[in-house]
Amino acid sequence: MNAPLPSFAAWRFVDAVDGFEVVYLEPGRLRGHTSAVEDGRAYAVAYEITLDDGWTTREVRVTSDTVAGRRSVHLRSDGRGSWTVDGVAAPHLDGLVDVDLEASACTNTLPVHRLTMPVGEVVAVSAVYVQAIDLSVRRLDQTYRRLDDHRFAYTSEGGFEAVLAYDDDRLVVDYPGIAVRFA
Repeated sequence: MNAPLPSFAAWRFVDAVDGFEVVYLEPGRLRGHTSAVEDGRAYAVAYEITLDDGWTTREVRVTSDTVAGRRSVHLRSDGRGSWTVDGVAAPHLDGLVDVDLEASACTNTLPVHRLTMPVGEVVAVSAVYVQAIDLSVRRLDQTYRRLDDHRFAYTSEGGFEAVLAYDDDRLVVDYPGIAVRFA
């Protein structure tokens, strides 16, 4: 991580999910917590993401606590697209360099920091996707198109589309239908 980031950021979830996320930002590390209720199900998620100097995800630890109990998952990447999940090779994730946590608006900052994109360029940045309730891990196909210095058109599988607004630190400020930054 090159530019200094604020020491923390926080979001309120909107629409489909009620809750909030707080993340502590350090060089090479994002440490966050989410508490939310979605479709009548409550969850609390804690995560730690280790990044290299180029904002490529190297290690992810996620713990989810629900009425069914506590679960955790540990992901490691070689930085070139090979992953392990809880120490087991995960070839279905080959080629991916970013992680996207369902329980986090912050993880949408990773490709925006990592990539240099001219205005109008569309980049496919599929990611390792970790679901909040059961911590299942799968591939999520998604794209980002830079609209200007602070806005990116985002799409993901299933037809989801939104224009994400970022601040000067390239942290999400507004993720329509998902989250709004308040600190």
